[in-house]
Amino acid sequence: MIDVEIDADRSIRTVTIDRPEARNALTIEGLEALEEAIVDADETVLYLRGSGPAFCAGADLNAVGDLDGDRERAIEFARLGQRVARAIEDSPAIVVAGIDGPARGGGLEFALACDVRVGTPDSTYGEPGVTFGLFGAWGGTVRLPRVIGEGDALEFALSGRTVDAEEALRMGLISRLEDDPRAVAEEIAGNADDALAALKRRIRDDGARATQERREAETFGSLVENHADDIEAVLE
Repeated sequence: MIDVEIDADRSIRTVTIDRPEARNALTIEGLEALEEAIVDADETVLYLRGSGPAFCAGADLNAVGDLDGDRERAIEFARLGQRVARAIEDSPAIVVAGIDGPARGGGLEFALACDVRVGTPDSTYGEPGVTFGLFGAWGGTVRLPRVIGEGDALEFALSGRTVDAEEALRMGLISRLEDDPRAVAEEIAGNADDALAALKRRIRDDGARATQERREAETFGSLVENHADDIEAVLE
């Protein structure tokens, strides 16, 4: 269900949700395998994609049905999905989502946890759970307003509507629109590993402003020290 391919030359780990017959919907076992593939990554860039004509349909509704209406089991299922999303967000790697076809529910929530979201012209996005009495509980209510703002987040989630790639780009659901999203992962992987990791830490830093600025300056100092030869080469 989860396929891992490592491109050592470019230092990219490609993680594919490989269940195309179910639009890459995730069961409990699939979530656990996805978490393992993410946590095990020590490459510079992690490229997350779906197999076949969809990115990810989110939670397998059969798995949700198997919860038998049990509140505590439903909470555990939600927490598992949240844990996977946190693994994506907290990964030392730069995580790029390559979104081709539908990203729905939990699939969209995992994309929101990525550092960079790249959609193809055929990609579509939605949080349809509200149409049958649910909502995305894999961190979506936390990350969606952070990514697109509270107003758009409320309208998008409350309506349960689907948006196309152009509207997703306008809203900020995706970072870029490309025919080949992997090319963006390769572009990023071509930069200095330590600078990429430092940028991710600094941009995601939620400390007080003075603390952030101090850490930023200290990190810049370390990079200048580490890349003195590279800087000299640029100046020549």
